[in-house]
Amino acid sequence: MTPKQILDSFSETLMRDERILSAQERALVANLLQHAKAAAGANPETHEAVRAVIASAIGETVAQRAFSVLGGSIVERIIESSAVSVGEHAVRTEFMGTPTPPGPEPQHPGVKSPRKEPQTPSHAPKQPQPPGKPLKGPAPPAPEPQHPGGSITRTVVTGSTVATAEKPELLRANCVVLDEFLAPQELEDLTRFTLEHENDFRSSEVYSASVDSGVINDEYRRSRVLMDLPEPQEVILARINSVLPQVLQKLGMEEFAIADVEVQITASNDGDFFLCHNDNGSEGVSSRHLTFVYFFHREPRQFEGGELRIHDSHLQEGVYVSDGSYQTIVPQQNQIVFFPCELMHEITPVKCASQHFADSRFTLNGWLRQ
Repeated sequence: MTPKQILDSFSETLMRDERILSAQERALVANLLQHAKAAAGANPETHEAVRAVIASAIGETVAQRAFSVLGGSIVERIIESSAVSVGEHAVRTEFMGTPTPPGPEPQHPGVKSPRKEPQTPSHAPKQPQPPGKPLKGPAPPAPEPQHPGGSITRTVVTGSTVATAEKPELLRANCVVLDEFLAPQELEDLTRFTLEHENDFRSSEVYSASVDSGVINDEYRRSRVLMDLPEPQEVILARINSVLPQVLQKLGMEEFAIADVEVQITASNDGDFFLCHNDNGSEGVSSRHLTFVYFFHREPRQFEGGELRIHDSHLQEGVYVSDGSYQTIVPQQNQIVFFPCELMHEITPVKCASQHFADSRFTLNGWLRQ
């Protein structure tokens, strides 16, 4: 019996838990099954085939939400009872470890993007804050500008680098992707919170060792960020905590004590982007260990682009630079991506015809420090 079959067989019980599927969602599932039966008419084989497809799809969603709500223990118990390896459990997880082969530039979201010429590495300093509080003014790393014509943006240019004695020569573009990460009500609350605080968003800043405050660098990064989000931060961190052991195992990273956390909401609208950088390449952010990026937006989606590209990298004169090959993650509603902070990554330019704030590409992103 495969892990997927095990979880599908368990989904009937889990569907009764309102933390996993709401009453409205359960009613929708029942309607789907009823319509499938009516459409199949007198052909029981057709009805059974349609029912099986619907049940399988719902089973995956139920399994993912159960894993997020109840923690990894429930999946481990199911798997152990059927002698299935924990590393093969059926939670909807994608482990991306092989670089995308070279090819043309992607034409629209939803298409895996090929390779790109290596970008200059970046470093992002930032002043640490007390544990348990979101850090103000996150300092993303900053390489040399490469995108002309970006609009108002801010980025951080750092003057110091971390000692490289223990840095590996090569870093592969590994990440873990989890779908349907938040419950529907949590996603709705997060979207409402974001839109209600439009006026509180500020241009992303770039910091440098040569200046005391953030500076605008519209050739390197452009977006807007919101730093004060106590309730959304509490929700996302609780869910991350429930899956963190499995995520670290997939990434081949050891478990670690979380010394501090940074969380922000980033809004990217027409023309916004972020050039290739990593998240812990300077002394101010060297304790950042794990990056997470949670995607959300209004439906139907009103933007294109804004793809997250995670690069294979190597050390060059003490800093990481892209090898030119990368994994591409196209923003999907209610999806989260985890990857080590050392990895070079970028955000491709966003196209948003309306230019309305509500139509932006939103992420609730941040870093776990050790």
